[in-house]
This record gives sequence, C-alpha cells and structure tokens, in this order.
Amino acid sequence: MVFDTIAAESQRQLNETYSSFIRSRLPRYGKPDVESIQNLSVSIIINQKRLGDNNRSTVGTVTDIYSLLRLLFSRIGTPFVGYSDVFSFNNPQGMCKECQGLGVVQDFDIGRLLDKEKSLNEGAIRFPTFYPGGVRWKRYIHTGLFDNDKKLKDYTPDELDTLLYKSGFKPANATGEWPPTSKYEGVIPRIKRTYLSRNCRDAKRYQADINRIVIEKVCPACSGSRLNPKVSGCKIHGKNITDCANMTITELIAFIESIHVSQVDTVIQAILQQLAFAENVGLGYLTLNRATSTLSGGESQRIKMIRQLGSSLNGLIYIFDEPSIGLHPADIHKINRLFVKLRDKGNTILIVEHDPDVIQIADKIIEMGSHSGKNGGEIIFQGDIDTFYTAYTLTSKYILQKHSIKSSNRKPRGWLEINNASMFNLHNIDVRIPKGVLTVVTGVAGSGKSTLFDRILTQRYPECVVIDQKPVTTNRRSNIATFTGIFDNIRDLFAQENSVGNSCFSFNSKGACPNCKGLGLVELDLAFMESVTDICEVCGGKRFTQRVLKYLYHGKNINEVLNLDVDEAAGFFTEPAIIDKLKQLKKVGLGYLSLGQSLTTLSGGELQRLKLAAELERQGKIYVFDEPTTGLHFSDIETLLAVFAELLYKGSTLIVIEHNLEMICHGDWVIDLGPGAGEQGGKIIFEGIPQELLNCKQSVTSIHLKQYLGSQT
Repeated sequence: MVFDTIAAESQRQLNETYSSFIRSRLPRYGKPDVESIQNLSVSIIINQKRLGDNNRSTVGTVTDIYSLLRLLFSRIGTPFVGYSDVFSFNNPQGMCKECQGLGVVQDFDIGRLLDKEKSLNEGAIRFPTFYPGGVRWKRYIHTGLFDNDKKLKDYTPDELDTLLYKSGFKPANATGEWPPTSKYEGVIPRIKRTYLSRNCRDAKRYQADINRIVIEKVCPACSGSRLNPKVSGCKIHGKNITDCANMTITELIAFIESIHVSQVDTVIQAILQQLAFAENVGLGYLTLNRATSTLSGGESQRIKMIRQLGSSLNGLIYIFDEPSIGLHPADIHKINRLFVKLRDKGNTILIVEHDPDVIQIADKIIEMGSHSGKNGGEIIFQGDIDTFYTAYTLTSKYILQKHSIKSSNRKPRGWLEINNASMFNLHNIDVRIPKGVLTVVTGVAGSGKSTLFDRILTQRYPECVVIDQKPVTTNRRSNIATFTGIFDNIRDLFAQENSVGNSCFSFNSKGACPNCKGLGLVELDLAFMESVTDICEVCGGKRFTQRVLKYLYHGKNINEVLNLDVDEAAGFFTEPAIIDKLKQLKKVGLGYLSLGQSLTTLSGGELQRLKLAAELERQGKIYVFDEPTTGLHFSDIETLLAVFAELLYKGSTLIVIEHNLEMICHGDWVIDLGPGAGEQGGKIIFEGIPQELLNCKQSVTSIHLKQYLGSQT
C-alpha cells in the first residue's frame, strides 16, 4: 500500500511534470492498480536500499559534509594549497598519484600465484592460460630466459624478478617459436594489462582466479589518505583533512567546535549542523571516510535522513521503511524526535514499522492483516493510539502483554574462546561464548558487535555459519521453488505423469514462452515516454508455452502449481522430498510465499529466514545471526524462537546479534558491548545470564530491559 501504491503514484505524477528529455533520465513508475487517490503530495522515500558499492563514495561525500570540510580547509588551512576542489580525492590535482585517490592499491599474493615446488613445465604459474599448453605459458618457455624444468624454489632472485616483473626487452636467446617482433612481458604486468585493466573483457570470466591472487593493501604512498603530500600538508590546528575524515562524527564535532575564526563562521555552523544531524540519528560512531558499500541497510537509511533534516521544504510526504532497524532502544528516541520535527514543519510522515517505541509516537495508526500473503491485505484498524490500545488487534495485543525473562537457562556444553582480539574499535578483547545455547549479543549501534562476531569469530572459527540479510541472488528468474531445490522434483513429477522430458517444464529451457523468454512480462520501450512493463500477451504472464500448460499433474498445470503458496503446496503434494522442504519454510514463517515468487522481491528479513529454512535439517552447527528479528511482527518472533529451540535441541550453537528486547528475554547467555559507539565502545560490559544483566549499572541495554519488563528498580 505505502510503496507500490502511494509512493509509486506520487513519483509517477511528479515525473510527468518534467519534459520528455528529463523523464527519459528518471526512474520510471507504472500506474498502480488503484481506482483513485485523493490529496496526494510529492513523496520522498527513505528506504533501506544500500547506497552502492562505488569505492569513491563515502559517508562524507554522500552527506556533503566532506564538501564543507574542503571549503573550510581551502579558506583557513595552512599553508594554502588551493581551492576546495584540490582537497577532493576525486580531483586529479588532489588525489594520490599512486592509488588514484582510492587509498588502496592492488597487489599480488605471490604464494597463490606461483607454486614454487614446480617448474614452468610442471605448471608453476597458477593462473588460467598460463598452465602448460596454454598460449601465455608458451610466452615464457620459449624465451630462453629460464630452465623450464627447474623448480621455482631454486630460481635466483634475479630469475624470479625477471619471471614476475621485468618487461619491455627482446629475449636474446629465444627459441624459434618466439615471435620475432615481440617484447618480453613479466607475469604480473601481463595479468594487470590483460585482466585488471578498465576495458578488460575477460575480467568477469576469470574473476574467481583474480580474487584468489590479487589482494588490496593500503596505498604505501599516501598511507590510505587518498590525497597527495601537498594537499595532506595543509592543516588546521595540526590536523589535515584526512585526520578529520578519520575521526568519528562525535570526535569531529568537538574538533570543529574548537575552531574560532570569524571569517568562516558560516561554514563552521553548516558543518556542525550536518554533524549534529548524523549524531542525532545514531551515527556518531561513523567516520566520514567510511565507504558507503560497508554500511548496513539501516545505516544507509539514516544517512538518507540527514539529507532531509536541513531542508526547509514542507507539504511533502516522507515515507520510511522500518527506520528502527539496526538501532538500540537507546537510539530510537533520537529518531522519534526527528520524525516529530519533520511533521511539525508541515509534512506528512508515513512509517512502516513494528517497533512499539516508534508506534507510540504516531498520531494515527493503520494496521493491515490479519495475517500474511493471501490471508492479509485488509485494513484491520485505523485510528489514534489510545483507540488502538483498546482495539485488541494482533499488534496491540502483543504490545500490551506483560514481558518476563525466562526462568531457566540451558547449560553450556563447552566454550568458544576469543583472546586478545583487536580490530576497528576493539582493543585486546577477551570473550568466551558458550556452546549449545542461545547467546544474545547486545549493545548500541557501533559498539563493535558485528566486528567481534561477524568478522573475528568467523576468522578464528571458520566452521561458523553466518545467516544475514544479504541477497542470495540477483537473478529475477530464481524463485522459492528453485532456491529450495523442489522445482526439480516438481518438473520430474510433471514429466513422469505426462511421459515427456522434464526440460519442458522449465521456463529457462524448452518450456519457456518464446515471446517473454519465460519471464511472464515484457518491457516496451516507448523512447521519450516511460517504458511500460506489461504482462506477456502471448502466455498471459504464465511463462510457459500453451503446449506445456496443457500437461497436468493432479488437475493443475505447471503455472498453477507455481502460484500455490507454501501452505497450499503442503496440502497438494505427497512426495516426502517436497513435503520436507515445505515444512521447513512453514516453520520459519514463510508459508504465505508462493512457490514461483522471485527472490528479488523478498525483504532482507525474508531472505534471512529463507536461508535459515535450509539449515533446519543440519545438526551441531555454530550459527551467527545478524538481527534476525528485522522486519518481523511480534507474532513472527514467536515463530522464530521456536525454530531456534529446534536448532538448539539438535545440538547447534546460536549467536544472535540483536537489539530486540524479547529476544534478550529468551536468551540463555548475554554478551553486552559498549558502553557507547565507536571509540566510546568496543568493551565487554557484561557476560552472563539475562537475569544478572538487570544488575549491571554500566549497561545501557540493562536500563531499557528493565523498562521493557516494567521494573521499578
């Protein structure tokens, strides 16, 4: 309702006010299936879509704070080195020449590139086309420079240097098979030119091999600053612009406040305002040089909020998609104040949310349901907060219920130990994680939870299985049936029933509608007008040829089977291989998804539960879950806890990074990091059972857990 109807129609009508030239360069929206929408305003969507993986995009650049810093340094930095553009690592005049402003350079892992126990004839160069018989391999054995049967471990330093690095000369003693006009090129220069250049056609083909031998390291010329020495030499109070970009936002506020130069007071106030916005949305632990590709969906959403907070526009519709994601309860009240501020400027705020602390500030609540999928889609309640609490809907019932910490805890079967761990804001951390129980890792955003458990723990215990919300595929042809593997079983059933090949029942193969190539949709490019995605007129969106659709299994064709949701399919099939997979999906609360639903349409929380379903048949694993309650209703969290109980019964170890207070109440062990974020965090504040966390006065989590339980202590 919010995104595909209200937001889509608002964006579509706004885009129609522009010229055809501009429209052709804007995102395109189809007309939603709605009879009418009254009093619609321009909408601004602030979702959790990540900000991209451009290596040159940082927190500082996307918020424009770095641009303001560049202006500040160009005005009062000493010595003067140029105007603000010179301080940009994207400007040829300012960037480091060695790394081209990236801060990192590519290097080769020689141990992975070469097998020194082998000779050239035995395949010592471990890269495709350099193996014996390959075209490029011949370019080395015919040079006359090497003993082709000599082990590389016996090469002199000069021979090894020649093999790897030297270039640009004609070998004096080349064999007759050496091209007479060619010059010698070492292995590494050849790989760089052939596979790492910007215009390389084969890079994608050999990406796995490139990733194996090519590593990134901090640029030795600029030490990661991205800027050349001249620009880095310009300072304010002993700090250059890179020093400022490496500070946390909280630290940078203190530094900027220490600058008292009246001629740039306007710039200083503008920087402080933007930094304050970032701190107010709970991002004070970030640095301006943090790459946007490393931000979570919740962090990306809050970065987008910063752009809007300084705006003086009003009469807009701001649409937020679960803004509480990734936030500790201590930070939620901060974003609540921002929502109220945006509203009081004369805007309409629409928030899709489950968190009760966000729900309670609403002027009006709309609840949809009553359940998911085909059992949802209705307006269950609309009204103010007081009426909502007395309506006793599925949501209000859970908000009003009393909460308690479970009375008994599972006993550890041993311990995972991390000693002297240091990375980012963690310094010499020692921690023990119990095996065979549910450990909940808590702490404010930026306290070091993901660093310690997503990175360090998995490095030291590679057997850990990380279940996060990252996409499992970007292929829109992949769906629930293909991901779980039951589509192969389904196609086999249709093939056996109708005595034809199973490839007939694949929309990627013989059975695909030739008009839409098995997608069910066709896109019409109308040049200067917006393109239209429409249902394929040949197959009617069914993706298969008419001949294939005539084949039935238990009275349904292949398209009708793919349109069954998981719950319906569980009653339709009897084959154990299919039923077992469907039961797993039902257990994790995905019974409402249709078998043919594309994975690209699933939310991060749904993708996480889809991965979880695939793990239910395994035993004794160590699992790390990154905020598994994301996107879940209170009733869905109960379902998730039941799944966790099953995994624990089978001997697994569960480590859950989570802010949800109900999950903490059901934990067997709690590890709380903090006390704050960034450099104010990175310490173990508490380790123990949840009941004892209530007595930890240093823990911010403890304060909010007491409030959640209704404690007066």
